[in-house]
Order: sequence, then C-alpha cells, then structure tokens
Amino acid sequence: MPEDFIKFEKLTKSFLEGDTRRIVLNAASGGFQEGEFVAILGRSGTGKSTLLNLLSGIDEPDSGHIWIDGQDLLAMSDHQRTLLRREQIGFVFQFFNLIPTLTVWENVTLPLDLIRSSNGVSDPYRRAEELLDQVGLLHRKETFPDRLSGGEQQRVAIARALVHDPKLVLADEPTGNLDEESGEGVLDLLDQLTRQAKKNLILVTHSRRAAQRADRIFVLSEGHLEPAAVP
Repeated sequence: MPEDFIKFEKLTKSFLEGDTRRIVLNAASGGFQEGEFVAILGRSGTGKSTLLNLLSGIDEPDSGHIWIDGQDLLAMSDHQRTLLRREQIGFVFQFFNLIPTLTVWENVTLPLDLIRSSNGVSDPYRRAEELLDQVGLLHRKETFPDRLSGGEQQRVAIARALVHDPKLVLADEPTGNLDEESGEGVLDLLDQLTRQAKKNLILVTHSRRAAQRADRIFVLSEGHLEPAAVP
C-alpha cells in the first residue's frame, strides 16, 4: 500500500460553551492517499469544518498528530503552517469568500501575489487565464463579484483554489449555498479539475449525492471518522 498523503491519529478537539466543554472530535484517526478524492459526510455540527481547520493548520487539536506529505504539521511553527497553507493548500468555502473590492481576475491571482512563487508553473498568470477559461469565466475577468451569480462566484473560487498549483484542495460544503443545478456544475468542475491535475481533494458535505463522486466516503459522527460504502 502507498504511503498516505494525509494521516492523522487520535485527534481530539473540544470547545468551551458557557460552563460546558463540548467534544467535537474524539480521538479521530484516518489516512488519505495521494491523488485521492475523499468525501466526509456528517450532519451540521458534527465537526466536519473543525477537521478541515485542523488538517490545514488553521487550528490546533487538544491532542493528536497530523502529517501532510510526510511533514509533521504540529511540529511546525505558526509561520511555517501559514506558508504551508499559502503554498500547498487551496480552499473552496460555502460562501465563496471572494473579496468584493477585487475583480474576478484579481481574486483568482491573489494567491500568486501572496506567495510570489509559481510552485514550478512556468507562467502562473497564464495558468490563471487557463483556469478562468476552464470554468467559463475568462470573459468576465474584469467583473466584480457582486455582478456574478452564486454559481459563477463559486467557479471563480475554484479557479482561485487551484491557480497556485497546490497539492491539496479542501472544499467545505461548496454547494451548500447554491441551487441544485448550479451545485451540480460546481461539483463537476471540482471533480474534473482536481483529477486532471492529480490533486488531493477533501470534500466535506451533508449531501450523500455530492459524496457519491468521491473515491472513498467517510462519515463523521460522535467525534469519530468511519469509512462508508460508496453507493
């Protein structure tokens, strides 16, 4: 068996709510292989977003271990984790998270401006054009986000997530704010573009229909991550 690209062991995370400490993750463990599309199912509040925040180094667990591409995430400094996120991880959020004062082009190329590096891409700004063309919005590159539909904004967010050639893409309920038709289009693009570029994709969702596209499905429930059958 190949080495897991992402591996985590006994992750525990809790939050204080008033005088009560609520355990969201309870010794959760798992591993995802390189180039794999993984879906994590669970009801709202079961800790799906918390798990993504831990795997990306945005947050730290109460206890446990995380390795990404052989790197011990929790042994890194805050600065090292920030650089890892900036250079090696792409994010797609439920509410798009586009910057309203920037054009489509400026939103998509923002990761390139932040890292000042192409991650080996010979012409990263050409890559931005190619991605906008692939998501069908190159002709709208001078448009501001408020002039786009929800589905179009999410397509811009997908292009932004991939433009710096990250190894890992994390998608947090990317269709949760879209109608069914737009959501299907967004999932088609995420699936197609990440597989084409051989990226790791972790999709968290409450939708079994969305999860059916994945290579493997896991269910997060009562703080534990368990494999589920692919329909």
